[in-house]
Amino acid sequence: MEEIACKLVQIYVHPVKSCAGIAVNEALLIETGLELDRAWMVVDEAGEMLTQRDEPRLALVRPSLRAADMVLRAPGMLALHISLDTVESATRARVWDDEVRAYDMGPLAAQWLSDLLGRRLRLVRFDPDQKRLSSRQWTGEVEAENAFSDGYPILVTSSASLADLNRRLAAKGVEPVTMERFRPNLVLDGIEAFDEDNLAEIEVAADDGPVRLRLVKPCVRCTVPNVDPHTAATGHEPGDTLATFRADPRVGGGVTFGMNAVVLEGIDRVLRAGQPVRARWNF
Repeated sequence: MEEIACKLVQIYVHPVKSCAGIAVNEALLIETGLELDRAWMVVDEAGEMLTQRDEPRLALVRPSLRAADMVLRAPGMLALHISLDTVESATRARVWDDEVRAYDMGPLAAQWLSDLLGRRLRLVRFDPDQKRLSSRQWTGEVEAENAFSDGYPILVTSSASLADLNRRLAAKGVEPVTMERFRPNLVLDGIEAFDEDNLAEIEVAADDGPVRLRLVKPCVRCTVPNVDPHTAATGHEPGDTLATFRADPRVGGGVTFGMNAVVLEGIDRVLRAGQPVRARWNF
């Protein structure tokens, strides 16, 4: 199978589902993807997930990770400190069609989110003993675990794809967008625009051995990329522009950007920005 050499140039972790992501220099790969990625989720009183699809202002919640805690900041709010090692009562939460075991993060976190968004909300953490699997329709023999991600442990995009989209936006007189709108985990450089659509596997040369990921399903886009991550304002771009050229028959004509990936090898290895990558084509 023909290979192409490229590079891992950006890594993002999104600790709280649908809140702002964090660009990091390195991240540990665990069974559910990058460590602490989508480990927490905002839910309503019934335990149903809340995302930017319903509440764009979640984009304004900006987490940062420290040695012992996660700090949440938002405009007009005091910082909220969440211990990385402490949970409160066991509960259940629903993420899409999956009802999973989780832990409530207590009344202070609940009050903070409720005050920010003006409705009664809770913060929950994924139970690491819960096994939530990706669809075997796409992963085949691979049993791919997830925390609170939409459905797959890793999302891969490329800097060339973003540059191509921004050229199209500029031709329409629309301001460029940043990669954070697409909420990836790994960004590749050195491949052509949207080449990730046709990659079968990528192998990252991590310091302590290879990390092998299989790219299994195009990522169908909803309205979240149309939310400005800095203001939470909603619009029609870049969704309208993507719709003109990114319909993918593999997912029923859905408009896609990026590829969902599953882990074949490399659990407990550290991914670092700048590491070389070997990519194998899907043909």
